[in-house]
Amino acid sequence: MENNIKVSIIMPVYKVEEYVGKAIESIQAQTLKEWEFLIVDDGTPDRSGEICDEYAARDERIHVIHKENGGAPSARNMAIEIAKGEYMYFMDSDDWAEPTMLEDMYNLAKRDNAQLVVAGFYIDTYYDKENYVTDNFLVEDAVYPNKEAFRKNAYKLFDKNLLYTPWNKLFESKYIMENNLRFPKTFWDDFPFNVSIVKNVERVTVTSKQYYHFLRARSESETAAYRPGMYEKREEEHGWMINLYKEWHVGDPASTEMIARRYMERFVGCVENITNPKCMMSKKEKKQEIKKMLQNPRIDKMGKVARPRSLYMKILLLPIKWHNTLLTYWEAKVITYVKTKNTKLFTKLKAGR
Repeated sequence: MENNIKVSIIMPVYKVEEYVGKAIESIQAQTLKEWEFLIVDDGTPDRSGEICDEYAARDERIHVIHKENGGAPSARNMAIEIAKGEYMYFMDSDDWAEPTMLEDMYNLAKRDNAQLVVAGFYIDTYYDKENYVTDNFLVEDAVYPNKEAFRKNAYKLFDKNLLYTPWNKLFESKYIMENNLRFPKTFWDDFPFNVSIVKNVERVTVTSKQYYHFLRARSESETAAYRPGMYEKREEEHGWMINLYKEWHVGDPASTEMIARRYMERFVGCVENITNPKCMMSKKEKKQEIKKMLQNPRIDKMGKVARPRSLYMKILLLPIKWHNTLLTYWEAKVITYVKTKNTKLFTKLKAGR
């Protein structure tokens, strides 16, 4: 069987005992059968590891590795070293995938000799235990047979959030191993890994079909969590994006506008993060932090280029462009209120921005 493994599925596991069974079963239900499932128990303190072992005992394609806690990057990297598949697929342990995902993406990869296949996906945000709002992320079908074609059109994929996460992609194992590409041991490791992938990739196929369901249902989902260091991380990511496009020698108006709009939209999120109820700063400290953020010269530079797609986003950006600390603070408070009190409305507004 090892000589006929088409896809190695890699999945770190930590504190997901309520969800991991569905994730595993969605892979077992795949119409493509020639796979290996490398599950890495990253020192989870709950029953997640035991649950994975139970599935492995009944399916020889599932292999569970138990290790001390080191974070998702170390878990994924450990599995990369032993993966035998022609392609690699990275899954999160609290999500699930449609049955034809692996077969469809594998067939596209073989058809086009692609080093990377990118698919659409769903984000299912639960606003109570049973009900959720689905946000769709996709672009039109495309085949980019060389670096120039991909780089010229990459802004379309970045614009729809298709190049930030690993779980809507099929990666050629040879490309990963020959270029020694691994997940960096950092907070939010997905994006820098994908930057390293697309930096020199030559053959990319994009499908408009959606397969993966990213679930926002846990207590520390985006709608509940305060993330210390979020602003600094977003600034770092913006730097990576600028450097990537410089190295690509791509500076057309569409790409430049995407980068600017992306920066401004994420700046709003960083300000709202400060007013999150779980942020323990005092009111005075929060305003001081926002004032400091508003002094960033990138605001003026990106604000002049960005073209918001919705009226309410244009309005949201005004206090920021004016560098008005008080208005920006109260605007963030309003966003926080909607985000924490009406997840359904917040999700719809965010999707339509």
